[in-house]
Amino acid sequence: MHKRQCFLFCLSLVLFFLPVMNVQAIDVGVVLDLSGSVDVYGTSTDQVYRGTVIPWFSTPLGSVGNLFFSLGGSTEYTNSTEKWAFVPELLRTDLKLTVSESADLTLGRMFYADPLGFIVNGLFDGARVSVDAGEGVIGLGLWYTGFLYKKTAHITMTGDDLGLYGSEPEHKYFWKKEFWNNYFAPRRVIVAVDWSHPGIAELVRLNLGFIGQFDRTNNSPIDTQYIMAKAALPFQDFVFELGGAVGLILAYENSGVSFAGELGISWMPPSKIHDRLKLTGRFSSGQLNDSIVAFIPVTTVPQGNILRVKLSGVSVISLDYTTRLREDFSLSLINSYYILSDKITYQGLPYGREGFFLGNEMYAQAVWSPASDFQIRAGGGVFMPSLGNAEPNGAVIWRIELSAVMAVF
Repeated sequence: MHKRQCFLFCLSLVLFFLPVMNVQAIDVGVVLDLSGSVDVYGTSTDQVYRGTVIPWFSTPLGSVGNLFFSLGGSTEYTNSTEKWAFVPELLRTDLKLTVSESADLTLGRMFYADPLGFIVNGLFDGARVSVDAGEGVIGLGLWYTGFLYKKTAHITMTGDDLGLYGSEPEHKYFWKKEFWNNYFAPRRVIVAVDWSHPGIAELVRLNLGFIGQFDRTNNSPIDTQYIMAKAALPFQDFVFELGGAVGLILAYENSGVSFAGELGISWMPPSKIHDRLKLTGRFSSGQLNDSIVAFIPVTTVPQGNILRVKLSGVSVISLDYTTRLREDFSLSLINSYYILSDKITYQGLPYGREGFFLGNEMYAQAVWSPASDFQIRAGGGVFMPSLGNAEPNGAVIWRIELSAVMAVF
């Protein structure tokens, strides 16, 4: 069965069985998201303008569970293509069933993030069981990524994945078969087992997890497994966080063991305004030898607002200050410095780097929320490679972005 036909078949099943369910109440809403960004890199300028409409509904199914359904339609213009493109997408659509007093089963397209938040993060199709075992919550999930939209899934583990992610649709109209030829994300099967405890000895928040990723593509397959842990310790006005992961990479040409970790310290000053100062360091291994290889996450979680690299062969040290000046207005200031773990791992940056220090990024964002269903975000910043030795003569990158989100219930 063609991917698009399977997608429409599954959607039809949901719509077919919905009328016969014991629906008590239905919550319906629409979210409108408008955004625009401008990136300036030397003499090059990239402009992206996007509008997204997300209708959704949610309904309880008596004592059985709850059904949530949402769709998205986005239209986007980029100056590189000089045209508008419309992309439909099935967003979060899941059926949550109450199996027992301590267990839930979720089916469909659901959100999942690993304990560290940078290995697997996003929407996935499949099933997840969550059991409250008394001494923590145990979760078991099984998902497939081949029906997701590639831009949302953001899977760029290999060069083929990266090429697919950046490719343009073969046809601009989504009802044409050619449109769907490169719409879908790379085919991966993901298994996740995790355990979380909200407060061991009423003090330490602990999360443990295992993830297995199995490549179902035909070209240069890569299988990966990860063991991870993260702990958080609140102490007076501070929160200390420590996490790490060991990854096993099984690839056709480059197999080995990889590492990633993070350390964070947050301070909430006892002041009248709500503010927070957080220092975070994240590390990932690069290609060191035949045994220690570059850490490769399943999904790409950008580690910056301007230099949007993934946590693979790079380390990031960030100082983040956030303050809420008024009930409806907050301001964030972020300073990040990037350090390479090697000179081989590809991050979309030029080869032949002179050193390991990429440079410094400064970014500021203001958020205004005059109502609970309306929000405006404005941000901007600069990345300066001259403050490093990897590409000290590289062009400065500027970024300005603006977005508005409105929800109608």
